[in-house]
Amino acid sequence: MYHHVKKLMYTVRVDEPDPAFGNMLLEQFGGANGELAAAMQYSIQGLNCEDPDRKDLLMDIGTEELSHLEIVGTLARMHLAPMKFARDAAEADPLIAIAGGGGVNLFNSMGNPWTGDYLKITGELDVDLRSNIAAEARAKIVYERLINFCDDAGTKDALQFLMTREITHMRMFSLALESMGKPPFTIGKIAPTKGLVDQIFNDSTGQGDHGEIDARGPWNEGDQWQFVESPAVQAMKDLDDAGDAVPVHAESAELTETGPIQELLVHQLRDILHAEKQLLKALPKMANAARTGQLQRLFEQHLQETEEQVSRLEECLSLLGSTARPKPCKGMMGIIEEGDEVMAEYKKKKDDAAADLALIGAAQRVENYEISGYITARNLAQQLKHSAIVQYLTVSLGEEQNADQLLNQVARPLMSAARMPSAVE
Repeated sequence: MYHHVKKLMYTVRVDEPDPAFGNMLLEQFGGANGELAAAMQYSIQGLNCEDPDRKDLLMDIGTEELSHLEIVGTLARMHLAPMKFARDAAEADPLIAIAGGGGVNLFNSMGNPWTGDYLKITGELDVDLRSNIAAEARAKIVYERLINFCDDAGTKDALQFLMTREITHMRMFSLALESMGKPPFTIGKIAPTKGLVDQIFNDSTGQGDHGEIDARGPWNEGDQWQFVESPAVQAMKDLDDAGDAVPVHAESAELTETGPIQELLVHQLRDILHAEKQLLKALPKMANAARTGQLQRLFEQHLQETEEQVSRLEECLSLLGSTARPKPCKGMMGIIEEGDEVMAEYKKKKDDAAADLALIGAAQRVENYEISGYITARNLAQQLKHSAIVQYLTVSLGEEQNADQLLNQVARPLMSAARMPSAVE
């Protein structure tokens, strides 16, 4: 909830208006590194943020940037004021004078309109915080240049205030990033390819009459780096001429050790296989317990799908060179046991809608348990690049998700029926 207080965060004073400088100020009003871009970037990042502490930080700074926008806009309007009545002043920027009446608008100093493309929002908190640190640094430099081009004392004081707050925000964002405990170059969750991440490609070469020197420094030499001849140069050379050239680790999705992941995938598939085989026994009982024909047919249809799913799981295990031996799935055992209790509890009750809704609830627990299992197994198969297994698991996952949706569709009219008053005989 926003509330506007009719007082600037910093009271501005302009002794001698300068329309040309007013035009420069618009860079911080509607420019790429200006206050509106900062306010929108931080506020939207805050809206997306699931971390309540850092959400508060983003919303605090985003709101302050709106206050800064008002300061810059007031400064610019005061400097542009002569454009409203003086021809020579209007010539400093005809666009502002004629189209805008000598006032501020969402343009930068070149007259280019503000755009949402200025915003850097990824939804990954540590990446966004790094973007914000860079944004504050750029804004600080712009304010510094504006101060250097300004002769008006009151304006310089206001710009000094704004520039200082950029440093404050940069420190706040830096400390928030540091408090997350993430190493500086750890971005996202997928690890970089070992070997490739430490290779330096010497892609810009030349010396003496053939160009500038190949510079060396901590960015491309030392124990952590492996200096590699340009891949383009390596490709142009014959294999015999390449000599001891260091090969490029070109496989970006390389897995150095797949054994543990394959073992985990086999474990998951055997777990799901046992769950599906338990369901083969449970579904006929659920179909018999259903009071409505639509729900009964749905259980019978899913029984046929489950038989196919068992066959696919057995094929997946075969592709991995493993026997189709189920691993006891205690989770599914518990869910099916609860389903048996539901069927026993509602067996003698006359309320058909309530009985079927209870049965649907039990069935949806089954479906969502299986959905999570298939998603996990498919992700592992994707990491191992087992495309055939991925395809099998994707088909089964789609069937489970569809079954869950169909159960929802059956439940809606039953819920309406359960709310209807009982007929009076």
